[in-house]
Amino acid sequence: MVTRRLLCSLINLGGILTPRTTHNVFLSYYKPHRFNARNYVNLPSWLNPYVKLGRYDRPIGSWLLYLPCTWSIALATSPGHLPSLEMLALFGVGAVLMRGAGCTVNDFLDREFDKRVDRTKDRPLACGKVTPEQALLFLGLQLSASLFILLQLNWYSVFLGSLSLVPVFTYPLFKRFTYWPQLVLGFAFNWGALLGYSSVIGHVDPLICIPLYIAGINWTLVYDTIYAFQDIEDDLLIGVKSLAILLDENTKIYLSFFHLAMLLCLLLVGINADAGPIYYAGTCVTSAHLGHLIYKTNLRNPQSCLTTFKAGKTTGLIYFAAIVFDRLFATV
Repeated sequence: MVTRRLLCSLINLGGILTPRTTHNVFLSYYKPHRFNARNYVNLPSWLNPYVKLGRYDRPIGSWLLYLPCTWSIALATSPGHLPSLEMLALFGVGAVLMRGAGCTVNDFLDREFDKRVDRTKDRPLACGKVTPEQALLFLGLQLSASLFILLQLNWYSVFLGSLSLVPVFTYPLFKRFTYWPQLVLGFAFNWGALLGYSSVIGHVDPLICIPLYIAGINWTLVYDTIYAFQDIEDDLLIGVKSLAILLDENTKIYLSFFHLAMLLCLLLVGINADAGPIYYAGTCVTSAHLGHLIYKTNLRNPQSCLTTFKAGKTTGLIYFAAIVFDRLFATV
């Protein structure tokens, strides 16, 4: 009590604070604070626009890019073992960097469109906080760091990983002339389903990796179509295309089809990988979780769409856990 009074007296020097406000200062000092990535803690102010440009303040996209990598790495793990933490860490850093690079490319190509959409008009390129030249330099830095990560893998995987740049760089262009840009995003975001396996084994097993890749693409078709409903009115006005516009009132029917296709592909992965009961049980839970998300989402409510989009991380983590525990308790 004496120590507390002494502290309050020191804070209250000169009578600036009343006993009540001094007490509040004391309590607020010890009040726990939640970390919020959007605060850009301890970053110089000039870096903040680049954090936003690469969406480093919004990690959900990095998760959705990273999770197919983890699935593939786990499937390549020997029975009775856990996935390599080193490989998971490498792919984690790589996913963050490549997602940032992809967002930079997207905003660079879409900067004129973004100025006309409420949700995107404050993006750094759209509002002028970052110039096109600065964005290209930032892109080069991210790609250079990503290349350093890629070069830690075997040469087969280095070549395979380099091919992922094709869908990464072309995705933003497809929304100009096709209603299926989500499909191209699926090609890009699920490349790790191929790359993760080859990084462990040294090559791709098509019987496992191809159905896993297709499953991931269908997963992307679900979550990114839902995400696109946030901008459907603006997209209609400016002429940007998406599956949300194409499917409209029939969207949930098609989402259910993509969901079913994902489930069938994951079951095929299990068959070809000689998976055990833990895998199939976890796959069913994964499918049930995704089905519940589709069912409960109000496509006409942007907040509902965003909540479902973010919940996609849980879907991917459930499936990852199913693979990990199935491999860990598998017999050779």
